[in-house]
Amino acid sequence: MTPAAAPARVGQGTAVEQSRAVAEVQAAVLVARQFPRNEAACVARMQTACAQKELAQRAFFRFPRGSSHVSGETIQLAKELARCWGNIQFGVAELRRDEEYGESEMQAWAWDMETNERSSTTFIVPHARWADGQARKLADFRDVYENNANNGARRLREMIFTVLPVWYIEQAKTACNKTLATGGGDIPRPQRIADAIGAYEGIGITADQIETKLGRESAKWTDIDLGQLQVIFQSIQRGEVTKDEEFPKPRVTADEITGAKAGA
Repeated sequence: MTPAAAPARVGQGTAVEQSRAVAEVQAAVLVARQFPRNEAACVARMQTACAQKELAQRAFFRFPRGSSHVSGETIQLAKELARCWGNIQFGVAELRRDEEYGESEMQAWAWDMETNERSSTTFIVPHARWADGQARKLADFRDVYENNANNGARRLREMIFTVLPVWYIEQAKTACNKTLATGGGDIPRPQRIADAIGAYEGIGITADQIETKLGRESAKWTDIDLGQLQVIFQSIQRGEVTKDEEFPKPRVTADEITGAKAGA
C-alpha cells in the first residue's frame, strides 16, 4: 500500500499552532528543570487531596468480569496524583479513524518533564461495544466518541501511573481508603454504619442483603467493610455494576417451594 502523501500546503493557522506547541513544550521543560519538585511538598499535597471525600469516592472503580469482579484506581485519581506530583504532562489523541474497518487508532502518553521519563502506547479501538455476549457495532458518532474516550482514559491512567513512583501511588491508595473508611472526618463508626445502611436502602438494598454480602452483622462491620461499601455504592451509582450483580437475590430451591405449598 502506498503511504498517503503529506499535504502540499499547510494553512497559516496550522503552522502557527505547530510553532506554538513546540515553544510550549520547550518552555515547560525549561521550567521543570529550573524549578524541580519538592517531593515532601508533593506528598503533602497528595495527602490533602486524598483526605477529601469527594476525591476518595471517585478514586476506585469496580465492574463485573465473568463470575468475578475487577477493581482498581480511576483516571480521576491518576490525574490528581499527576497534578500533585507536578512537572508532568499527559494526554490522549485519536491518530486515525477508519470508518470502513470500523476502528480508531489512538495514542495515550504521559511525560515527566523533570526526569525526561516518557511512557506512551498506541492502540486500536473497534467501533463496537460488548453487550449480551456479542460485539455490537456502533453507528452513532456520539457513541463512537464516547467509546474512544472511555478506552483512551483507561490507557491514559496506566501511562500516568507508569511515570509516577510506586510508593507514591500506594500511599495515595491507602489515604483514599482511609478517607472512605472514616467518612472523611471524625464521625463515630455507629453513625457511619447507619449512614451506609441508609444510603443503600435509598437504592433498594436492605441491611440484611449487606450483612449477607459481608458475612457479619452490621454492629461488627469494620472500617475496611465501610470502605468497600463506599466503593461498591459509587460503582452502582456510576453504572459500572448493577445492584443485582453485587447483591443477588436469594435463589428459591425446589424444596422451599414444595414446603411452602405443603404449608398452604
